[in-house]
Amino acid sequence: MQDKGALCVMATRRGEIRQADCRRVIARPFIPGEKRALNIIGRVLKLSEDEVTTLINQVLEEFSYRHRRFEDILAQNFCHVAQYVPKGVELSENRKLLIGAYFTSEYSIQSAGVLNPSIALHPDQGGLREGEVRCIMTFRCVGEGHISSLEFRSCIIDDAYQIKTRPISPFVEPPEVLPQQTYDKSLFESKLKNRGAFSKSLALMLKGLPSEFTAAELEERMIKAEGKRTLPKRAQADMQEILAWMNKNIYRVKFRPDTRISGRVLFPVVENESRGIEDARLVRFTDDDGSVTYYATYTGYNGFVVVCKLLETKDFLSFKSTTLTGKASHNKGVALFPRRINGKYVMLSRLDNESNYIAYSDDLYHWDKAELIRGPQSPWEFVQIGNGGPPIETKAGWLVLTHGVGPMRKYCIGIDLLDLNEPSKLVGRLREPILCPNEYEREGYVPNVVYTCGAVIHHHELIVTYAMSDWETGIATVPVEEVLVKSLLWQPE
Repeated sequence: MQDKGALCVMATRRGEIRQADCRRVIARPFIPGEKRALNIIGRVLKLSEDEVTTLINQVLEEFSYRHRRFEDILAQNFCHVAQYVPKGVELSENRKLLIGAYFTSEYSIQSAGVLNPSIALHPDQGGLREGEVRCIMTFRCVGEGHISSLEFRSCIIDDAYQIKTRPISPFVEPPEVLPQQTYDKSLFESKLKNRGAFSKSLALMLKGLPSEFTAAELEERMIKAEGKRTLPKRAQADMQEILAWMNKNIYRVKFRPDTRISGRVLFPVVENESRGIEDARLVRFTDDDGSVTYYATYTGYNGFVVVCKLLETKDFLSFKSTTLTGKASHNKGVALFPRRINGKYVMLSRLDNESNYIAYSDDLYHWDKAELIRGPQSPWEFVQIGNGGPPIETKAGWLVLTHGVGPMRKYCIGIDLLDLNEPSKLVGRLREPILCPNEYEREGYVPNVVYTCGAVIHHHELIVTYAMSDWETGIATVPVEEVLVKSLLWQPE
């Protein structure tokens, strides 16, 4: 490296955009086990109908204003324990609702903090004034037991780089979890190939399957194949194991259309994310045919291990979540590029806990190999570096926000620049960070941290949303031209 002048670029703070609010609660099923469930229901069954009416009216008066469709929630939670009601016992609607209330608990999704925001252009850019752009943001919300969920918010950024938002929905609600009725054929075939189980006979058998197939359709194809040739038992076992894996690692959810974007929250659904949906990096991905899909790479945590996962949506109402596979998708902090490069998907990752890597794949869900971009180089990042969200395309290269960890485990935000056509090649970087925690930002759940999961360019400024010590979030801006000029002055030798 050669220092060719003063290379420090400082971000301009634009204020706080989100603070933790303990009043944002969801109503969750509370099932304390079969024995206790039987005991609780037995006690409710001994109440008179007048007592039941009095109690359920108290519950409705105290909690209805905190939840949309509160009675529907209680009715759904009654269904979770209806099997424990003795056969032949007829229940009034009030008694069903009261039982549902005993098996419902509130969870404050933000009681420990709102952090690690990401941002992308909103799919709807209508109705704006000149100079404005509409964006959508995601936030990691942390509640009791350090369980993380994913919340959404839309905003408008004006030509003065100020964020304008609508009042936040007073209600927050999780989506409906849809039954696993179909399976993605390309992912199914990819899993077979990665097992070394994909043969010519298997390829012929799968040829007639639609892109989204059911278990019954697969069974029908297997029966037809058996009439022509014998499928090895190992291949049949492989297919059943992969279906079982897909049932555990892929799910779909859907919000009601009348749910405001700021009232939607994705709470952990499957086992490998049961303790948290963490650090989503949202990207607006444009495929070669011009179609747009929103992806968010995130970390699933079950209390013991982390897995890399991919969330995808086109409308922010229906979502699909898939666990990524392959050696290059291990560890935290993967971030997808916003388009294919040379026909391949491209992703940043951090395989060794301290350096930034890049991976290429023909398969969106499987990532085998990654190569090193760079490790820590400046004193403010000697402990480790990682990416700060999906790369942003500029005329000079892919702009990559980074986070670096230095003395006293202080996190700062920096910028690297990658070659447009060969993004494994580092073409420039800023030697000093653009943002470090100030006196106010350093206090929080995890002290001395500023951290981002994404940014956008609006007019001539880089708009960076960032977390302050894992407690609340803010926004800062950086002149793009200044970043490009000064990063290119500090190039690899």
